[in-house]
Amino acid sequence: MSLESEAGLAGDVLPGALSESLHAELVAFRRDLHMHPELGNQEFRTTAAIKERLESAGLRPRVLATGTGLVCDIGLAEGERPAVPLLALRADIDALPIPDTKTDCPYRSTVPDRAHACGHDVHTTVVLGAGLVLADLHAKKLLSRPVRLLFQPAEEVLPGGALGAIGDGALDDVGRILAVHCDPRVDAGRIGLRHGPITSACDRLEIALDGPGGHTARPHLTTDLVTAAARIAIDVPAIVARRVDTRAGLAVTWGRIESGHAPNVVPQHAELSGTVRCLDLNAWRDAPDIVHAAIDEVATLHRAKSEINYMRGVPPVVNDRESTDLLRRAMVARRGMGSVESTEQSLGGEDFSWYLEEVPGAMARLGVRRPGERTVRDLHQGDFDADEHAITVGVEMFTAAAFLEADTTIS
Repeated sequence: MSLESEAGLAGDVLPGALSESLHAELVAFRRDLHMHPELGNQEFRTTAAIKERLESAGLRPRVLATGTGLVCDIGLAEGERPAVPLLALRADIDALPIPDTKTDCPYRSTVPDRAHACGHDVHTTVVLGAGLVLADLHAKKLLSRPVRLLFQPAEEVLPGGALGAIGDGALDDVGRILAVHCDPRVDAGRIGLRHGPITSACDRLEIALDGPGGHTARPHLTTDLVTAAARIAIDVPAIVARRVDTRAGLAVTWGRIESGHAPNVVPQHAELSGTVRCLDLNAWRDAPDIVHAAIDEVATLHRAKSEINYMRGVPPVVNDRESTDLLRRAMVARRGMGSVESTEQSLGGEDFSWYLEEVPGAMARLGVRRPGERTVRDLHQGDFDADEHAITVGVEMFTAAAFLEADTTIS
């Protein structure tokens, strides 16, 4: 299909447009999730709500072995293996451990210190809506290729619930996987796309320093752990940045440093913790060795004993060219050329990357900013909210992708 013909397609021509009644139902579903956020691996209510709605549509969802999250195939009989690889649509379902600070919002969180402040309730609703539309089209014999829905738990829990879902067969028979992530910098009605890396790798780092301690009047007789911790905080990021290509964007950033209890006592223990982020996949693979060596050098220089806990997080999300183009074509088919914009690589991490280590796929940035709104309600902040028109946009993009994908071959 040519770009010109795609641009001329309207939602009522290409199957899979969202009805007003289903949009209203999905908005209510999203608001219910927003009011009842659940943390990673605790999403029992969320899982049950998704399962119940899919079953009411005649589908057979399977809850993942972890007890939360589920997969559901559309267009396959029970036990049937697909003749061609499946297209998978993925959503993450967990919330964040932060308070909802919105005011005058009828659907704000009812759970203290829990909030859907990253838009996972929107992601979930979009994939659910796409599944319901595709199930209806399959019943009408209009869906020529099966599709898998994947509702994944624990995206916010490193190294991410994606690994458990993969281990439980979520990618079996899948040839391509697609996802969206809310972007409050993009207007609702539009998406942001990028071929190649669209997020960064993200690891966590904890360091414990120990020494004999002593009196601040005689620091030369002990190990000055406060100075050692301070030098690690300052010098390690600089050393690391000089040991890889600067274009790799390998960065160590601290979020916590603690040591001591009295002004005249050199402490015996100090701690630092932070994150390691990286824009380049190959540099990320070398990052643990580089970071370890830099910490050891600085700690040794200051005669501090160091214990390093380097926790692998997630690699960058690297969008496959064909999958990115599929999302672009789907969006253009629904809403025209002006609905797609280029986006930059983010330093945020996303465990969707683990799926892309196994199969080709792509993630789009789903615009959720109310057009004309000047205040950006950023992700991971308690006042985050989304323009719910984005639900229709995401659903219709995914259903369009399912039809356009049926005309291509996944190798």
